[in-house]
Amino acid sequence: MFVVIAGGGRTGAQLARSLLSENHEVHVIEHREEVLARIHKELPTEVIYQGNPLDTQILEQAGIKDAQVFAATMTSDAENLSLCFLVKERYKINRTIARVNNPRDAWLFDKKFKVDVAVNQADILSRLIEEEMSMGDMITLLKLKKGRYSLVEEKIPENSGAIGVAIKDLKLPTSCVIATIIRQGEIVLPRGITTFEQGDEVFAITDAEGARELAKTLGISDQSQISLTTLQP
Repeated sequence: MFVVIAGGGRTGAQLARSLLSENHEVHVIEHREEVLARIHKELPTEVIYQGNPLDTQILEQAGIKDAQVFAATMTSDAENLSLCFLVKERYKINRTIARVNNPRDAWLFDKKFKVDVAVNQADILSRLIEEEMSMGDMITLLKLKKGRYSLVEEKIPENSGAIGVAIKDLKLPTSCVIATIIRQGEIVLPRGITTFEQGDEVFAITDAEGARELAKTLGISDQSQISLTTLQP
């Protein structure tokens, strides 16, 4: 399968790594210099295309005419919608996938805008919460990628050193991505400037070692409370 990904941020880069590990052909389009510097260390150079994905010339250089799947993982919902509409209308892409950044925009991500699949973190996690799958301070909720990565939940304790600190300033494990935060029953989508508060439920994607490091960073003193259950796909 040949997939073109628009956006080389953490979501796009993680998707690219996962697909490459399954031997799929992947091309990633990114224009931000700081992001390009990072993904050149994480991904093979030949899969990275520098430029704005909204530029049809860049899209075509990345092979959009031959792609079976297009994934829009930009940080702007408007850009993700525009890209899905463009590639479906102009290039007749079989399948479009779009990241939803703001839950309030989720209703727009449908067939009218040529979105086949909308990935809404908030919706996924709210369903987990409704099903009462939280069973403690650190529990594996969902196993990802053949047993290596898990979606885990951590509750920020009183007197945690992470309280009031921006995510970008925390020394998070390299294998850890903060997926979302539940604060007093409301969903907070994490950004680099987002700060933690006491009682926040933090959902993160990480491996077993990363989960232990994350617990330390967030101030969990009793490491025995961490439960990482390996589930086979």
